[in-house]
Amino acid sequence: MEMYKFSRASSLPSMKSGQEDGFVRTARVPYRVLYALLFTLIIVIIALLLPSSVRRSPHPVFGQTNFLIHDDYQVFTYNSTYPLTTPTYAGDVKTFRIAVVADQDTNSKVKDTMWVSWLKTGSLSLHRDGTLSVKWDSTMTKLETRMAEKGRGAELSDLCVFNGRLYTVGDRTGIVFEILNGRLIPWVILQDGDGHVDKGFKGEWMTVKDRRLYIGSIGKVWTSQAGVYLNDRPQYIKVIGPTGHVEHRPWASVYNRMRAGAGIEEPGYIIHESASWSDVHQKWFFLPRRASDKSYNDVDDEHRATNILISADEAFSDVQSSPVSLLNEYRGYSSFKFLPDSQDKIIVAIKSEENQGKIASYISAFDLSGHTLLSEEKIADDLKFEGIEFI
Repeated sequence: MEMYKFSRASSLPSMKSGQEDGFVRTARVPYRVLYALLFTLIIVIIALLLPSSVRRSPHPVFGQTNFLIHDDYQVFTYNSTYPLTTPTYAGDVKTFRIAVVADQDTNSKVKDTMWVSWLKTGSLSLHRDGTLSVKWDSTMTKLETRMAEKGRGAELSDLCVFNGRLYTVGDRTGIVFEILNGRLIPWVILQDGDGHVDKGFKGEWMTVKDRRLYIGSIGKVWTSQAGVYLNDRPQYIKVIGPTGHVEHRPWASVYNRMRAGAGIEEPGYIIHESASWSDVHQKWFFLPRRASDKSYNDVDDEHRATNILISADEAFSDVQSSPVSLLNEYRGYSSFKFLPDSQDKIIVAIKSEENQGKIASYISAFDLSGHTLLSEEKIADDLKFEGIEFI
């Protein structure tokens, strides 16, 4: 903006430089403009510094909840509360609330337009001697949805607390639901493979890393029932930001490194249904559902459960595997979480059993060296539970 000041220096128009027709021109910038520019500069500097200031554990101790985070060109508050409720104490016993979710496969359909799963809650207690015990609540919560793909829906395969909310994923539809007040609230729909496929992602495991929700599939190539190769879509993972932005990452090389690290060569395979990232150890941990050094087929796969724990550094350049429980060839791991406040040294896991139509689910706990802290205990023999989380 230009401001003009009238000059009475001469009765005639001055011909001196800087003067025209009796006016002296002077340039001024309003203070409001200067303040606005300075404020904008400060905001830009803060935004640029935010990414490096939020690199903390994805699950801090209870009570550390809100952090500013930069994601998808937005700045907002991330809720790091974990678990969602405060553990309770009774003498030397520390008790956590837990939940497991059911995958009923085709039995989830109850009406032409309704599919159902079940959420079972309970209390997991850590005793002074380091052992654990579980007590389940007397009632379960029915989870209903009208969303399905090709007649399949509500086949929920895992649970995960993320951004202060409890999420689950359907392994047929690829829908990520928030579980809120006993309802399934659709949040994100994950498409198979690289995301440009008209089929839902077969989500099997969920974990949090760097304030992102990681969701993976079985990790082996998709084959016919006889083991003939069809595609590699299950070897992608999905990385979801707090705003719902989805990245589709190819992980074939990662899954192949884990297979090789477990001493299995092609045509052998590993099927993954459970994984957790540990910020404490800066490592990935996987408890495979099944594994074999032979080629895949539907019939034999039912009795190829594993008892190995796979660990790897962030780059998967160092992959290790070791047994952590007694092998039952019909019971394979379908979900696990680290016990809060255990420095990620104690694992609480679910095993699922499917054998010629017979289904059952079991909960157990052990430390990283494989020492049993809770022997396998049946959760139910009429429902297959495939996801566990501390709530």
